[in-house]
Amino acid sequence: MLAALKNHPFAVEAFFKSSIVLTFAVPKKQLEQMIPECLELDTFQDEWAFVAVAMVQTHALRPKGMPKFMGNNFFLIGYRIFVRYTNAAGKRLRGLYIIKSETDQKKMEFMGNLFTHYNYTTTDIHQVHEGDRSTISSRRSDFSVTITKSDDATLPKGSPFADWKEARRFAGPLPFTFTYNARNKEVLIIEGVRENWVPMPVTVNDYHFGFIDGLKLQGAVLANAFIIENIPYYWKKGKREQWQ
Repeated sequence: MLAALKNHPFAVEAFFKSSIVLTFAVPKKQLEQMIPECLELDTFQDEWAFVAVAMVQTHALRPKGMPKFMGNNFFLIGYRIFVRYTNAAGKRLRGLYIIKSETDQKKMEFMGNLFTHYNYTTTDIHQVHEGDRSTISSRRSDFSVTITKSDDATLPKGSPFADWKEARRFAGPLPFTFTYNARNKEVLIIEGVRENWVPMPVTVNDYHFGFIDGLKLQGAVLANAFIIENIPYYWKKGKREQWQ
């Protein structure tokens, strides 16, 4: 019974006040051993695979259909690999495989770990906003990133993308998130639904992510960085299917 609860048993909705996403391009062989057998890497030019860090300020997160006053405001940090999955109907789905999840509140850690497989931990989050410049950091999780919103943001140095249009395909959010139970070869598929999702490029002034450094990925480069603001979002109830 408790195990079944972790399979996203109901839809969830929230308002994204902001979502800042930094995506790192990595030679694909560096990530092949980090995803389950049912998934394949979502690659660019058959050379680059991608790890993204999403930092999301949510408002009124709650089971879908419940009134907003019953929701909670959480800060969420997710480290995800861009992947593809071919479902039982033969359709190829683009999505994410989560490798680490953090939040700023114990309540979200408890509820998130009760109803998902994302293995949330609680950390400290510090935010400083000065005009178009924002810094988000955590001492406990050893990360800090400073971005500037501007109309003339340029791609990070060394990005494999030729322009922002090309980079936009790997900006997220991808429609699906996948979890895999290797013991019974069962895939859990969670579909996200959003409105008016228009990511805006940002300039990354400085960044450091201890978790990314700890992966010891060779040849990783910052590929793009985007922000979205004030977006309604919800996740559908999880759908399970057998793989092979």
